Amino acid sequence: MSALAGLEVGQVVAERDIVLSRESLVRYAGASGDFNPIHYRDDVAATVGLPGVLAHGMLTMGVAVQPVVDWAGPARVLDYQVRFTRPVVVDPETGAALHVVAKVGQLGEGTARIDLTVTSAEQAVLGKAQVVVKTEG
Repeated sequence: MSALAGLEVGQVVAERDIVLSRESLVRYAGASGDFNPIHYRDDVAATVGLPGVLAHGMLTMGVAVQPVVDWAGPARVLDYQVRFTRPVVVDPETGAALHVVAKVGQLGEGTARIDLTVTSAEQAVLGKAQVVVKTEG
């Protein structure tokens, strides 16, 4: 019997609220080596026409999948793909709140496609965010 048996299309398997702060961006920049100033300087972000300091796309992608990883386990994640639709603006005081809902989108032979809805300020920030997880074994 599979550890993830009994899944149904439409079933919510994980849901989480995540807050990214400016400190989160600094820590991610250090870990990733991405020191583009749009991720930490308001003046630079404004100069290039951005509404404010932006979270790194890969940071957003990484925190968005974490609820699925926690639910299924890292070894079960077979594929993860997203399309970036809107940047995540990180306020210097309040940060940026992300809301992640992970729902079964499709069941296959020993796999499930988990569709992520990721919003910030009530707007989708990732489009077609899909995680394929192994359901058997």
